[in-house]
Amino acid sequence: MADTTILVTRTQRRWFLATVVAAVGAGASLWALHLMTNVPRHPGFWFLVLLALAPVALVGSRWLVSDRMAASVLVHSAAVSGSALVVVAVYLVLVVGINGSPDGHEREVMLSSLFAATVAALLVPPVRGRIAEWVRSLLHEEKPSTGEVVSAFGAKMSRSVPMDELMLQLAESLRETVPGTRAEIWTGTADAMRRTTSVPTMPPAMLRVSGAEATTVARTRIGGPAWVSVWLPTLVPEEPHGDFRVVPVAHLGDLHGLVVVVRPPGTQEFEDADEAALVELAHQLGLALHNVQLDSALQASLEELAERNEELQASRLRIVAASDAARRGIERNLHDGAQQHLVALAVKIGLVANVAEDGDGEMVAQMLGDLRKDVQATIDEVRALAHGIYPPLLRDRGLGEALRTAANRAGLPCRVEVDLPGRYPETVETAAYFCSTEALQNAAKYAGEGAEVELTVRGADGRLVVEIADDGAGYDATEHAEGHGFTNMRDRLGALGGELVVHSAPGEGTRLVLTIPGEPLAAEVPA
Repeated sequence: MADTTILVTRTQRRWFLATVVAAVGAGASLWALHLMTNVPRHPGFWFLVLLALAPVALVGSRWLVSDRMAASVLVHSAAVSGSALVVVAVYLVLVVGINGSPDGHEREVMLSSLFAATVAALLVPPVRGRIAEWVRSLLHEEKPSTGEVVSAFGAKMSRSVPMDELMLQLAESLRETVPGTRAEIWTGTADAMRRTTSVPTMPPAMLRVSGAEATTVARTRIGGPAWVSVWLPTLVPEEPHGDFRVVPVAHLGDLHGLVVVVRPPGTQEFEDADEAALVELAHQLGLALHNVQLDSALQASLEELAERNEELQASRLRIVAASDAARRGIERNLHDGAQQHLVALAVKIGLVANVAEDGDGEMVAQMLGDLRKDVQATIDEVRALAHGIYPPLLRDRGLGEALRTAANRAGLPCRVEVDLPGRYPETVETAAYFCSTEALQNAAKYAGEGAEVELTVRGADGRLVVEIADDGAGYDATEHAEGHGFTNMRDRLGALGGELVVHSAPGEGTRLVLTIPGEPLAAEVPA
């Protein structure tokens, strides 16, 4: 047996109800009109005729498939019918109930006044709304919709308004959408999110969201009371409240903040349009906060770069000054040391020549012996001077042998451990050598009697690491400014991208860690 069930859609039901409501309203109005004016004579008949239109509307609605139109017709039918019933009810109570049913010419006047009152009742609501909107616009007290708030926020973002002021204006605009609304804006990271702005003003607060929860919150479009009570229970309002929403502010999967909107009890609930507007608002705010973070990071980078530039300029000035001082020192050493020895040798050689002319062989032999000692002293002087410029042992035998030799000349007992895969570039070995000798001199000056020094050199991860540690007196690094020795070491290391770290405490000795970027040189293959 075939199924003969007729399915009625929601749109058809709305058309049917709209017709029934209109018929009921019209029928009640005709009945009241009949009581007051005896027109029409048979109101029941006309009521049945109007009610018969309901099935016709049900059938005709199969071709009128617009659900929005059906809903609009139903709303207006109920509004018009209700207004008409109110008018006739007032006339029945105030006119008929007090003065009795009109007769003769009074019925015509009654009919005209009833019609005029009905028309006036239907025109009052739209006219009243238009006038109220016009007056509010003159007073600048119109209440924006959530969508208008989003549009205004997007426009203000393009005007370079400070972020704090922008968020305050945003919270105030959200509050104006529904009287009594509370709006909050939280900013920060998931580990430390703070209530930045709130209208009305609320005390500062901080919220922490764990890693897994932060991922879920950042991916959420918008959250209602049930969602908030599960994922962000601390944001559930404690005071009596109506409906509320929490919108995560995220960008590229990172949580940057939250927008909280709480409406008071008895006011309208959030509609789909409100939620869509809040989500769009959160997207725009997330982009704005992301840009603020980028600006802050860029500003910090620029400040760091400016600081590095100043340090580089100061370092270059110190290097130039040190070079000039070193050159003057070499000139002084040559003048006062090697040059004086050579002048003395020249004088003595002249004396030997004079004595030789006199034929005193014994005296010549004695003077030649003295000259040999003077020549050896001159050689030692020149070697010492050359050692201060660049040690030949470092060039010929490498960093390990040069440091062991320097340790033997140190003022304190020094143990050297070298673990290097091979030779390093000359600039790297030079920096390591002279910084190490500077550190050994500092240890000899300040570590105290009986202290010992341990010097360790190793290569690790594309770096040359040198540690110089002594078990001497130590000092408080926070109370003592670094001397010229440390400044020279930092300048020399900084020129190669290296760094110096100092660890010291009173009674615990001092340890210096020198790190220099550099890769070991490839071993030469013998021919």
